[in-house]
Amino acid sequence: MKRTILAAVGLSVSISLHIQAAVAINGSGATFPAPLYMRWASDFKKSTPGVTVNYQGIGSGAGVKQFIDGITDFGASDVAMKDEEILQAQQNVVMIPATAGSIVLAYNLPGIQSGLKLTRAAYIGILLGDIKTWNDAIIAKANPGVNLPNIPITVVARADGSGTTAAFTGHCAEVSSEFSAKIGAGKSVTWPVGLAGKGNDGVTALIKSTQGAIGYIEYSFAANNKLTIADLQNQAGNFIAPSIQSAATTLSAVRLPANLRAFILDPKGANDYPIVTFTWLLMKKNYIDSAKVAALKSFVAYGLTKGQALAPQLGYVPLPADVVTMAQASLATVN
Repeated sequence: MKRTILAAVGLSVSISLHIQAAVAINGSGATFPAPLYMRWASDFKKSTPGVTVNYQGIGSGAGVKQFIDGITDFGASDVAMKDEEILQAQQNVVMIPATAGSIVLAYNLPGIQSGLKLTRAAYIGILLGDIKTWNDAIIAKANPGVNLPNIPITVVARADGSGTTAAFTGHCAEVSSEFSAKIGAGKSVTWPVGLAGKGNDGVTALIKSTQGAIGYIEYSFAANNKLTIADLQNQAGNFIAPSIQSAATTLSAVRLPANLRAFILDPKGANDYPIVTFTWLLMKKNYIDSAKVAALKSFVAYGLTKGQALAPQLGYVPLPADVVTMAQASLATVN
């Protein structure tokens, strides 16, 4: 069976392995890594004819819920599962970091195609609804000589429960006590202003179609859709453009604990891009179907090895070598 579908709200992939009987593996979750998982699937099935892997990109929140409820064989989330979620899954969980990437603020602003700088005060003020127009003095101060238009700012956020939202709001709440008090952090929050789209692709579409819009999305979606991206001020006070290299610089200082959970809220390095996250595959420690678990482990093993070399082509960051080693050790515990 060969079927590949990438839609605004989901991703379905079929992969084949050399096995004696057909095996179907079902997963759902984050839209953040969907383009990379699509590429992995496409390349993997060329050399491994026989099993079908179906993945639906429905958002991290829904993916974690379906995994906990036993609807899927594996899940995917841009934020590591919390202790209470692991308990809901009866602690039958192994989290495997699969790749990483930046979360960016992309915008649609006539005449400004690059180089827009946003201080921490500026992007927090925009998200809170305190900064309402693009020529606001707080934005203008960091962009001397830039002809900022006097048009309204439209914030675009996620409508669905999202690991991208959790990572983004986690950063914002870390740098601003006002943001923490008024909006908070998590997969789903209530935004005081703006529009909402489903998935990274839905937010991308709204930014492209709305003059004056600004929204948070994963770097690969912005790059592949040729959206304009702001340089963000990091903790050290420097403005950093999002890129594979700046995200890799941030990750180079991260040391994952034994449970492989990391929340990179506000990196300190002078050259660190400030909003970077791992994204995880969620697997069970113990499966009943031996053929199914063998097929799933083969696919994940591919992603952790040959699949990492494909990450930069699509705007993702290859896992550091020490993270790959830890992920492979965790994968080996799946039975």
